[in-house]
Amino acid sequence: MKKVMLVAAVAALAATAAQAGTIVEPVVEPEIIVEQSSSSSAAGIIVPLIFLALVGIGIFCATTTTVC
Repeated sequence: MKKVMLVAAVAALAATAAQAGTIVEPVVEPEIIVEQSSSSSAAGIIVPLIFLALVGIGIFCATTTTVC
């Protein structure tokens, strides 16, 4: 009976060691980097100025008799 208990204990210890698995590298979460974009103060005015220039050219060409 002692041998059976000894074999059972050895088998139980061997089974837990066999199921322990391998060394797993730790999971590292990536660092979130937020980049702040710098906006130019002139960037918001370029498109309206081009639009006004095109409107001005259109009005000038419509009122004159020369070919634009």
